[in-house]
Amino acid sequence: MKIQGIQKLTLLDFPGKTACTVFLAGCNYRCPFCHNASLVTHIDLPPAMDEEEFFAFLARRKGILDGVAVFLAGVPVPGGDPTLSPELPAFLARIRAAGYGVKLDTNGTNPAMLREILAQGLADYVAMDIKNAPDKYAVTVGTENWHEEAIRESTALLMGADTDFEFRTTLVAGYHTPADFERIGEWLAGDERYFLQSFVDSGDLIGGGLIGCSRTESERMLAVLRRYVPRAELRGI
Repeated sequence: MKIQGIQKLTLLDFPGKTACTVFLAGCNYRCPFCHNASLVTHIDLPPAMDEEEFFAFLARRKGILDGVAVFLAGVPVPGGDPTLSPELPAFLARIRAAGYGVKLDTNGTNPAMLREILAQGLADYVAMDIKNAPDKYAVTVGTENWHEEAIRESTALLMGADTDFEFRTTLVAGYHTPADFERIGEWLAGDERYFLQSFVDSGDLIGGGLIGCSRTESERMLAVLRRYVPRAELRGI
């Protein structure tokens, strides 16, 4: 497994858990607003950490972090998109065997992998990015082939699974409008957990000159989405 970085402590990335995030390289999208662009465009770089070194770190840090007693309980696994790695199920199984919960981030383009992970109980929580309304997906993800059938299959898998999950959309000015969330809402009506989060320039982007949506505009989008997903929320806005 190609590990391109870790965040040793996060209180935000895994709902309800103190966690350590491990970043995997590779993605089949080219979203201009991707905040981990180096994981997408520089996948030939040497790994930042050997897999054995990572698991040694987890073993050392179980229950303690930087000299302070902290129960490190979970490992979020974002990318890129982790589901593109054939080794992912074995990697997640090993994290779970080490005593940690697993949160998987995905763009939903590999439903076969997602189905396997759900069937084997390898993820405690899945976060799937909904990039935009279907008619604007291609321009939003930077590629004409946005794998519509696969995306729809993945959303249906999650909505029918027992595993906790969320859908989320990163709001970018010029890419998202309230009308988009009418179509997204019709698509995902009945979902229980959906978050709208604002784009923040990480300094590691594929595109440039982008800004997040204002709180007022974000609230307008949320109001539309809530007609279909009543418990949808803003996150970090």
